[in-house]
Amino acid sequence: MGVTTRVAIVDDDALVRAGLRMILGGDPSLSIVGEASDGREALDMIATASPHVVLMDIRMPVLDGLETTKALTRRGDHVRIIVLTTFDTDELVVTALRHGAVGFLLKDTSPSNIVDAVRRVAAGESILSPSVTAQLIAKVTGGSDAQRERAVVLLEGLTDREREVAIAVGRGLSNTEISAELFMGVATVKTHLGHVFVKLDATNRVQVARVVHDAELASD
Repeated sequence: MGVTTRVAIVDDDALVRAGLRMILGGDPSLSIVGEASDGREALDMIATASPHVVLMDIRMPVLDGLETTKALTRRGDHVRIIVLTTFDTDELVVTALRHGAVGFLLKDTSPSNIVDAVRRVAAGESILSPSVTAQLIAKVTGGSDAQRERAVVLLEGLTDREREVAIAVGRGLSNTEISAELFMGVATVKTHLGHVFVKLDATNRVQVARVVHDAELASD
């Protein structure tokens, strides 16, 4: 039997927590080790429960998801955070990612995709919800001429294969999906992605996606 992924749920809505607990609890590879209804509770719970992955709501009383994520990052907790959001919180999601979250999911994401997202994050990937990636990046970057020119120059520094991988990331594809689409092994995808991070001076997939969207190549 493989390693069980320890998961914590942080949301002020008891029904949302119950729904996520039901969805994740049905997968034998996942174990719910803690819950919290606000950020302050979450900080205490995570310190004792030691989850691998946390599903974190952004809007909460006492201490919101943004400040909680920042506090966990500063504290040095080895936990991977997925923020939960709705369409009207795009800028907040980007801030959460900058504070240390590794991805985001919409609250109406299908149960199978939520489970898949937790597994992927536990395996070291970052999560971009494909259905909102375009709106998210466009809303934050603003699409100025200077940004487009900078993005084009950065992408010109990539090899053809690295460029293909970067564009796929901009479309919200996972490493496995990129592997299938570009007919290369997952390990090769990770190698190319590592080169892309270095050449674009990026630290996560969101930053790569922003460059791709600035260059208006996400639909390629």
